[in-house]
Amino acid sequence: MTWWETIILGIVQGLTEFLPISSSAHIRIVGELLPSGADPGAAFTAITQLGTEAAVVVYFRKDIARIISHWVQALPFGPWKRRLPASDPDARMGWFVIVGSIPIVVLGLVLETWIDTTFRHLFITAAMLAGFAVLLLVADRTGRQTKDLADVTWSDAILMGLAQSLALVPGVSRSGGTITMGLFLGLKRAAAARISFLLAVPAVLGSGLYKLLSDVLLSDAEPLPGEPSLGATFLATVVAFVVGYAVISWFLKFVETRTYIPFVVYRIILAVVVVGLVLGGVLSATA
Repeated sequence: MTWWETIILGIVQGLTEFLPISSSAHIRIVGELLPSGADPGAAFTAITQLGTEAAVVVYFRKDIARIISHWVQALPFGPWKRRLPASDPDARMGWFVIVGSIPIVVLGLVLETWIDTTFRHLFITAAMLAGFAVLLLVADRTGRQTKDLADVTWSDAILMGLAQSLALVPGVSRSGGTITMGLFLGLKRAAAARISFLLAVPAVLGSGLYKLLSDVLLSDAEPLPGEPSLGATFLATVVAFVVGYAVISWFLKFVETRTYIPFVVYRIILAVVVVGLVLGGVLSATA
C-alpha cells in the first residue's frame, strides 16, 4: 500500500469516525477499492482511530479535564477525599464513562479473532449498515429528546456502553450505536452526540494502543501483502486527527438543528452499493 493510499484512508477515517455511518466499514471498503486492492486490516483501523480520538481529547479538553478533576475530588478515598459530593454531575459523568467503556473492552478481548476476520465479511457489513440505519431512523423519529447530559442515569450509561460495543462489527458504527441508544433513552440529538464522543475516548484509545503494541510493535508476524507499513499508518493517523477535528465541530452544529435522516439514507444506499460491488466481483466479501 502506497503512502498516498494511506493518506486517503486517513481522510476517510477522519470524515467517518464521528458520523453514524461506520468508519471501520468505510476503511474496509475503500481500502479494497484502492489500486493496492487490500483490506488494511483491523489493526490499521484501530491505530488510525488514535488520531480521531486525539481530536476528541483536544476539542473537549476543558470538559474532559473538568470531568476527571471532579471525579477524583468526589472519590471516597485519597488526598482529595469527598471534596465534592458524589452527586456532582461531572463526577457522575466520570463514572458513567468508566462503566460504559467496560462492555466494549471485555467483548473486544473475547472476540478479537472474530473482529479481525469473520466480522469483516462485507455481507455482514452491509447488513449492519442497513439494519442500524432503520434503528437510527426509528430512534430519531420516536425518541422524546428531552434529556441533557445532566439527566443521564446509571442505566443510560450501561445501555449506551452496550450499544457502543456493537461497533466491534464493521457497519454498526460506534457513534451510530451510542447515538441511537441515546435517542431511544430520550436524550436530545446534541447530547447523544456529546456523550458518544466522551464514551469513545477510553475505549478507542485503549483499542488503538493495544493493537499498536500487539499487532505491530511486539509482533513477530510477517506483514500481509498490501498491509500498510508503520510509517504509513502513522501518517494516516495524523491526517485522521486533522480531518476529524474539523468534523467534530461541524457535526455538533449540524445536530443542533437537523435530524439524523441524511445519515440513515446514506447508510442504506451504501449497503446496497456494497452488496452490488461484491456480487459484481469488484469487492471480495472476505477480508
